[in-house]
Order: sequence, then C-alpha cells, then structure tokens
Amino acid sequence: MTSQLSLVGDPEADRILSDHPFALLTGMLLDQQIPMEVAFDGPRKIVERLGSIDPDTIAGTDPQQFIALCATPPAVHRFPQSMGQRVHDLAAKVVEDYDGDASAIWTAGDPDGKEILKRLKALPGYGDQKARIFLALLGKQCGLTAAGWEKAAGDYGRSGVHMSIADVTSPESLQQVRAYKKEKKAAAKAAKA
Repeated sequence: MTSQLSLVGDPEADRILSDHPFALLTGMLLDQQIPMEVAFDGPRKIVERLGSIDPDTIAGTDPQQFIALCATPPAVHRFPQSMGQRVHDLAAKVVEDYDGDASAIWTAGDPDGKEILKRLKALPGYGDQKARIFLALLGKQCGLTAAGWEKAAGDYGRSGVHMSIADVTSPESLQQVRAYKKEKKAAAKAAKA
C-alpha cells in the first residue's frame, strides 16, 4: 500500500493499517456495531497481544486461544467471541486462497474492480456493502488503480462524498462521515414510521 492512512487518529494504529494489508482487511471486517475508529484500532490490539497481524500466525493460532486474546480488555470488538472467530476465519481464508498475502486479493492477476469486488464478497464476514466500502478505501486512499473500481464500489466510489471509512482522512472528515451516517439512520427510521 502506498499512503499513510489516518483512520484511527492513533499514529501506531494507523501505521499498522498502512503497512499491513491484512490489518486493513481486518479493520474493515470489525467495522460493524462499534465506532469506525474502534474497529480499525482492532489490528493494533491484536499485534500487541499476539505479536503479529500476519494471517499465517493468526490462522495457526488455536481458535479458542485467539478468541480469548480478542476478549481481553479492552476487547478487540464488543462481540469478541463471534468477531474473534471471524478474524480467525478471514486469516485462514487468506492463507488458503492467497498464500497468506492479503494484497493478492486486489493485485493477483491484475484484476479489474468487478473482480476485486467478487473476491472481497467471497471472504468471511464481507457482504456486498462492506466489500464496496473496502474497494472504495483501496481506490481512494491506498493507490488502487484497477480499471472500473469506482463503478464497482458504487456510491462509495464517488469523489467528494463523506459516506464511509473510505472518506476518512482526518478528524474533521470522520465527523462528516458520522453526520452522514446519523442522517441516513434518521431517514430510515422516519421511513419506517
């Protein structure tokens, strides 16, 4: 990856995300039902406790031991059991399908945006929306130049928006994304009423 990310606002956490593709993939996996910056700080906690964010190391760790590591306060996620298992499953999938190289998901065979989206959606814990947001993050902040990534990322690939973690580059942009999400939730709630 090419640029220094600023997703957490903690220099060490952001360095780990910038330097380790699997850390970024893991942060995105954890980004549900907790604040974005807490999710993307998860890989730093794993490194502190396991000594590595390498998929081979995680996949080679006993799943129950890894889940216990994720549950140690402060927990990696508010649901450490299920999310710890998902991170372990994600590591195993990256080892099995990409020889432990997470970046191969978006680089192996020079894939276009549509193919990268398909590969992301095949990962444990990655549905359509999460895969599109991650693809947008790669394109907007990590130097991905795959043909058609913007189209494959959908609305998240548009420039000049503050819709997701793909658009977070500073504390100010984080607040803009938060405001957008709050607005969307309010609109969805109003539509149900």
